[in-house]
Formats: sequence, C-alpha cells, structure tokens
Amino acid sequence: MPELRRVLVFAKRTSYDRYIRQQGVPRVKELLARGDVTVARMVRADEHHHRTVEEVQRALEAVGARVTLRYRDRLEAFDAFDLVVTVGGDGTLLWASHGVGDTPMLGVNSAPHDSVGFLCGTRMGEVLPHIEAIAKGTAPRVKLARMQVSVEGEVVHRRVLNDVLFANPHPAHTSRYLLSFRGMLEEQKSSGLWISTGAGSTAAIRSAGGRLLSLRSRLLQFVVREPYTPDGAPYSLPRGLVHPGERLEIFNKMRECRLYVDGPRISLPVELGQRVTFCTSDEPLTVMGVSTRAVSERQRHTTVDGEDVSDAGDDVRPAGSGSGSGSGSRRSPLPSR
Repeated sequence: MPELRRVLVFAKRTSYDRYIRQQGVPRVKELLARGDVTVARMVRADEHHHRTVEEVQRALEAVGARVTLRYRDRLEAFDAFDLVVTVGGDGTLLWASHGVGDTPMLGVNSAPHDSVGFLCGTRMGEVLPHIEAIAKGTAPRVKLARMQVSVEGEVVHRRVLNDVLFANPHPAHTSRYLLSFRGMLEEQKSSGLWISTGAGSTAAIRSAGGRLLSLRSRLLQFVVREPYTPDGAPYSLPRGLVHPGERLEIFNKMRECRLYVDGPRISLPVELGQRVTFCTSDEPLTVMGVSTRAVSERQRHTTVDGEDVSDAGDDVRPAGSGSGSGSGSRRSPLPSR
C-alpha cells in the first residue's frame, strides 16, 4: 500500500440533509414534529453519519493524510488519490466505485443500526485502527470482480460492482426479450432479468432465487425475475453462471427498456432490437478492511447441493428431458449480427 498522502472521503447525503436542510419538505417536517414511525430513525441516522464523517477526517489526519471531502451528489474519476474512503453504507461504496479504477477503497458504515454495510471494512466508532493498518500496509484486502456491459458492441459501463437489472421501466409491464447463452437462444417474458457479480450475489438476485457466490468469485450470475410461462413449460434458461471469457446476450423486444446499474441512479436506455452483452470486466476493484473471516464465511456458503460455485459450476439446466427441446421449448436459431 503506498503512503497515504492524498485521500478522498466520499460521504452520502442523509435523508435529513436532503429533505430538511436542503429542501425543507413540509411533509417531512410535519412527520418529524409528530414523531411519526416512518421517520423515527431519520434524526438518529443523521447524527451518527455526521459524527462518523468527522471521525474519519480525524483518523486520516492522525496518519498525516491530506483529506478531500466530497459528497455523493458529485461523481467523477477518483484515481488521483491514494485511497478512497466512503462514509455511508454499501450504496455509497457502490456509487463511488464507478469512479474508481486501481485506487483501493475503504467503506465506513456510518449508521450500522440503519444501513447495510457488508462491503464496509469498518464502522462508526472503530475507524482509527483500520486507517492505521492501511497506512502500515497490514490491513486485509480483497479484489472484487466487476462486470462490463455493452450495447451493440459499444461498452456503456465496465465498473459494475453489484448488479444490473434489464427490464421495462414500468413495473407493471412485461419485459420481452431473447436470451442467448452458450449456443442457446430463448424467447422469454418476465418481470426482467437480474445479472450480478459475486459481490452482488447477496443482493436482489438472491431474493429472486439466485445463488450465493464467493466474494472472490469472478463468475457472473443471471436469474430471470418472475418468468411468465402461461403454458406451464419451464424456460431452458431460467438462470445460469457466466464464466470469465463467456458472454451473456439479451436482444431487446420492447419499445421501452432500461438497464439499471448498481441501483436506480444509473439508468441506461436500450432501444428495440438492440443487443446487450454482459461479461466479466478487466477492471477489478480493491476493497480494504474486509476481514478474512467475512470472506471465509461467504466461501463456506458457496457449495450448493454438493457443487462448489465459488469459481466454477454450471446452473444452466434445460427443461424437460434435459435437452430443452420438448414441446414447451422456446429456443430459436441464433441471430446473425
């Protein structure tokens, strides 16, 4: 680890910051004044967050680092820094990671009672020892694989850390597309398609029935969300694991379609007939402070039904007799491009 000369602290804006300090939303003020249950944690989370931002700045100054503070509403390339420290939760780390190439990152969970911080290496009240370990070069680190996304052969994002949702922008609409993987092409209707990295396998894709992958895994995973099969025949490609060097392709059949990258803030349009390609990125992300215990615990859960899916495995299981060519098959010849 290089000497910590220039460090970026990238902090989120709390709900209280946005709704009260910045916008002064009357409805939120009213709810807070009467102690409504829907905003009961807002003040506490705000206090904890700003206290943590100050704690992080003090810890970095204690090891001689020059600190630059920026907030989550501003994203740019961050590779001029020796370290990027995010203050918030996993969402803040995900957002900042899009501006980070080779620079290591440390996530600090500023409100551990109110936010998810699985990828955060430390938390409020425990920052200084972790900063000191990073400065000494003794802090644990893990390289996380990221995903590259292309539309019609042009890369639109190569730093996806968690997941992408391919779907109609209207939640009540059916998503229509052709899914191509390992020589199979299948027409599908569903609520959309989740594609995730190993790091993202604990998130939405797991709720949709996906597998838990090793934190160090370089595999991608896809799961069809709420498949629509009125004739009762299962899809041949309901889910699968995409190895490094492989590609997953989707051909859009919708007039309106979006790619939601690492959450709702990055939303990319896909036109009717366009091809979207997903593969493992050649830009992994280095995350500091994630303990070996957390990695080992994650690894312990990556053997499913006797199959190790940490770095290998195949979850593409054709319907019917195993050939996927029964009466319910929706497979088609691969399109020429």
